[in-house]
Amino acid sequence: MRTPDLDQLDLAILSCLQTDARTIAEVIGSKVGLSAAAVQRRIKRLREAGVIEKEVAVLSPAALGLDMTFVVMVEMERESMAVLDGFRAQVLADDCVQQCYYVTGTADFVLVVTCPDMAAFENFARRMFFDNPHVRHFTTSVAMDRVKVGLTLPLS
Repeated sequence: MRTPDLDQLDLAILSCLQTDARTIAEVIGSKVGLSAAAVQRRIKRLREAGVIEKEVAVLSPAALGLDMTFVVMVEMERESMAVLDGFRAQVLADDCVQQCYYVTGTADFVLVVTCPDMAAFENFARRMFFDNPHVRHFTTSVAMDRVKVGLTLPLS
């Protein structure tokens, strides 16, 4: 995908949408100096270009009883494409995994996992790591506080 040329108005619109995707075009237009129709055209172009991937509701884990977050470093037995693709598919299919990164260094993957309690995490670990013969080792850190969580990108 080719990155579209983004001007300052596009970046200002994206900044507004990153903060609150429900902001209406009229409000965005008044902030950036465009008509609502012009804002809507730009947003449509940004969606079609893939700059805006999706618009979602951000839920509170605590309100849903998902009180524990784990950061897990996973080392695979060997790095064949079949093994990596298989683990990626397993991660994509599991709702407990909030984020997954294929990384350099001693670990192959870093996962951010959310569970209601330790028992649920133990079940997750069994199915994701212990039952997977391709996982050599994993190390888990338990998050004590959600200091900063988000997906907003620096636009300046």
